[in-house]
Amino acid sequence: MFETFTFRWLRWRRPDPPPLYPLPDGVERLFVDAPGGKLEILYARPRGAARPDAAPLFFVHGGMGGAWVWLEYLTFFSARGIPCYAVSMRSHGGSYYPSYLRMVYMTTMRMLAGDVVAGLRWAQEREGGRETVLVGHSSGGGLSQLLLSDGDARVKGLALVGAIPGFGSSRVYTGWMSMDPWFLPRMWFQLGHPSSPLSHPALTWNAFFSRAQSAAFVKAFHDRLTPYESFLWSLGMSKPFVNMRNVVSQIAGWDKDTSVMVKRQNLMILAGESDTLMRVPIMEDLANAYRVACAGLASQKKKPRDVGAEVIPVEGAGDRDNTGHGVRFCLVPKAGHHMQNDIPWEVGAQKLLAFYEQL
Repeated sequence: MFETFTFRWLRWRRPDPPPLYPLPDGVERLFVDAPGGKLEILYARPRGAARPDAAPLFFVHGGMGGAWVWLEYLTFFSARGIPCYAVSMRSHGGSYYPSYLRMVYMTTMRMLAGDVVAGLRWAQEREGGRETVLVGHSSGGGLSQLLLSDGDARVKGLALVGAIPGFGSSRVYTGWMSMDPWFLPRMWFQLGHPSSPLSHPALTWNAFFSRAQSAAFVKAFHDRLTPYESFLWSLGMSKPFVNMRNVVSQIAGWDKDTSVMVKRQNLMILAGESDTLMRVPIMEDLANAYRVACAGLASQKKKPRDVGAEVIPVEGAGDRDNTGHGVRFCLVPKAGHHMQNDIPWEVGAQKLLAFYEQL
C-alpha cells in the first residue's frame, strides 16, 4: 500500500494546451464560450433509423473526469438515433484550465453548475429548444440536482448514475475512508493535493472499477484524469444541498394521477452493484427520498416508510430493479462506480435506454 504514497502522478500546473484526446467515428468536439474560457462539448450525431423527435441526451461527468468518460454511452445512444452531448467543466477534459489555486480553493460547486447550465442551454438551443434528458454521474449527478433545484433548467427526464445524493455525501466519504485506511495520512503526506485519493492507478481501480476490469484499462483511464480538482465542490455536497421537491418540479411531465406515476417514471437512479463509493443502500435511499418528494407533489400525505407500498418490479429487468411514484431504480450487476466505463457498461446503457423510451 505504501507504493501509493507517490508524487509521480500529481500535478500543480495546468496543462497547456488542454488535452484533446482522439475521438471515435461519429463523435465531434465542439466548444462553448464561457466567461472564463471555452468549454468542451462532445457531440455524437444520431445514426441508424431516423428519429426526428428524439429528445437529446446531455451527459455530465463527475469529479476528476471529463466528457470523455461518456464515450461508450455517446456511441451507444447515437447509434439508436438519439442526439447526444457531453460537457467538460472547467479544468476537465478539453475545457479551459484555471490555475491550481483558483480551481482548488476558489471554485464553488455553484460555479461548476454554471458550466453545466451553459452547455445544456447551448445544446437545447442547437436542438431547436427541445426538452433534454439530463444524465449526471457521481458529483456531476449532484450538480444536475443542484441546477434543477435552483430552477436553472427544465428537462424532460433526469437520470442519476452513481450520483452524490442531494441529502449529502457524508456516508460516501466515511465509506471511502473505511475502504482506504491510508486516505488521510496519504492526503497529509501529499501536501493536501485534491487528487491524493486517486494518486495511483491502484487507488483509481479500487474506487472506480470492479476487480474484473483490466489493469491496462485502468492505467489508461487514470492517465486521463484531470490534474487537480475543486475542494469546494466536494465540501459543498457534504451536507444536504438541494430541495428535492424543487428538483422534481423542474422535470416535465409529472402527473397528479398516482396511477400514471406508477406506470411512467421521469427520474432514474442507476446504481453499480460493486460501487464502493455510492453504495447500493445509499442509492436506494436516494430513490426513496425522491419518491417521497414525488408523492408530496402529488398531494399524498405519506411518511417516507409508507412510500414503498406502491413500488413494483420493473418488468423484464433485474431482480432488484423497481419503480414507483415516478422514480425508477436500476442496478447494474458487477459494475463499479464508473459503471459507464466498467466491463458491464452496456447493461447500464440498456437500462438507461429503457428509461428513456418510456418517457
